[in-house]
Parts: sequence; C-alpha cells; structure tokens
Amino acid sequence: MNTNMKWVTWDQAAITALICFVVTMLLRRLPTTKWRARIIPVTTELSLISALYTLWRLAMKLSLDQPSGAIERARQINHFQHWLHMPTELSLQQFVLRYDWLAQATNFYYAVFHVPAMILFLVWIFIRHRDKYPRWRSSLAMLTAACLVIRYVRVAPPRFLPELGYIDLATRYGLSVYGPVGTGVSDQFAAMPSIHVGWAAIVSLGIVFSSTSRWRWIYLSHLLITVLAVSATGNHWWLDGVAAIAILGLALVIDRFVRNITNKDPTLNFSNGGQSSN
Repeated sequence: MNTNMKWVTWDQAAITALICFVVTMLLRRLPTTKWRARIIPVTTELSLISALYTLWRLAMKLSLDQPSGAIERARQINHFQHWLHMPTELSLQQFVLRYDWLAQATNFYYAVFHVPAMILFLVWIFIRHRDKYPRWRSSLAMLTAACLVIRYVRVAPPRFLPELGYIDLATRYGLSVYGPVGTGVSDQFAAMPSIHVGWAAIVSLGIVFSSTSRWRWIYLSHLLITVLAVSATGNHWWLDGVAAIAILGLALVIDRFVRNITNKDPTLNFSNGGQSSN
C-alpha cells in the first residue's frame, strides 16, 4: 500500500515563524540578561527558517503540473548521459531490486532522511559552530530558491519512462513523497536539479568543513548514499545531482563574496546568525 509522507504544512510553518518573531521582538524590549542573550538568537533563526520553509511550501503549491516537455527532456538527459558514457540509473535500480531488504532500505532513505538530516545539521552547527552557521544557512536558502526557479523547466524523473525498464520503488514499497502529479510534498516533474542531493551536500560538506573531529569525513557517506538512493529509486537522473551540487558551489561563492563586502563595511553585516556585530 502506498503511503504518502506528511511534513509540516506551510500554514503551520507560517504560524511558527510569526510566534518566534513576536517572541523575539518582546525579548528585545526586556532588560539584558544571560538567558535573554541565549534565547534571542534561537527565536530569530527559528523565525527565519520557518519563514523560508513557508515560502518553499507555498511555491510547491503553484500550479505547475503541466507535463509539457517533461518527458522529452527526460529522454534528452538520458541520451546525453549515454553520450557521456555514464552508468545508467537503471543498472543501479536493477541491482538493489535483487535484494528486497536493500530495495526497501533505499526507498526508505530517499523518502525519510533528507529533511530530518537537514534539521539536525542546522541545530548542530548553530549550537557547536555558530560562526559557520550563517554561511550554510544562506547557501541553503540560495540553493533551494534556485531549485524552485529551475523547476519551471519541467523534467520528468526516470520512473516516468517505464519503456526503458524503470519502476517506481515507492509504488512497490510505499513511503511516497508524491501524490498525484502536481500534489504531495514534492513535485513530480521537478527532477532537475535534485533538492535531495543538494541538501545532502550541504549537510555532508557543512560537517566536513565546520567540524574538527577526525570522524567528520564519515558524514560524506550521507551525500553518497543520497546520490545512490535518488537514482536507484528512479526519482532522479545522475545529472540532477550534479546540477544541484554545482548550484551549491555557486551559492557558497556568492555567500563568500557578500561576506567579504559586509566585512569591509560592518554596518552591512546583517547575516550573523542572530548575533550582534562587533
């Protein structure tokens, strides 16, 4: 039986953003105390992240379910990958389908892990590496915004090409993040670029470049597993992930450029994770 994943709705996120904003404004009017200084950055970031999440979910509700050109673009990507002699997503899918436990685990990873992993990462970096937090939060916002704009160019995922042998693992094992075309948590015809891969890259690279632990490199496995999962489930082409990582790279460059400018003029430094500039 196919069970659609349920996440926080846009209106729930909007209410959270408003409450956190009001709490922040009230706290700023109170006398300066140690607990106030700790709470304000938290409520500020919760308000911002909830507002960004609201905009993301609202954008996903736009009527973009027209499949015009989506299937043909998918075929073009498939042909281009063959021209590049890249391994096919179909071979990976056929491999995981040999083992029922592996197919179920792959489908579960795709459907469940990307949002909790991002939430845990943001909480971790905010608490443990506050100075690095603004860079990765801003890059997350830019990456997600770019993906929402690019989705206007409709691209179907591999599972929409059953004539090539692809199947939808969510149809077989459940835990779908998709409803009918144009509904659900995610968009059926927004395969390019892959937000799953982009978010996994932020989590993995954010940990690697922020942490000093010798074990930090193991978290690159989240990005690797995500790339394999999105392809094996028939939800993305390899190039969908490549595009997402390229956009993240551009977002990090833009963030560094803006940060260099604001560092030269402290009055412009408004992206500091809720802390006052020195």
